[in-house]
Amino acid sequence: MSTVPSVERERPADTVAGFLSALAIVGGLIAVAVRPVPVGVFSILIALIAAGMSGRHERLAATGVAVASAGFLAGMIVAVITSHALW
Repeated sequence: MSTVPSVERERPADTVAGFLSALAIVGGLIAVAVRPVPVGVFSILIALIAAGMSGRHERLAATGVAVASAGFLAGMIVAVITSHALW
């Protein structure tokens, strides 16, 4: 007798963590062009929250943390070199 394997349903927390990770990635990219301190710090905070929530989207959450951190660093470098406002 054959059975169909049950499809594991995604928890709502995993879905929210995926969206938060995507938001952190976008925020990290925006931090390069706009004021890096508020946008970058907020993106890093959102990425860390998503990484703590995520059980299924671990790679996406790790990518969110990496992109948000790199965007903050790149934004700070660009803002200092161009004498642009940090916040």
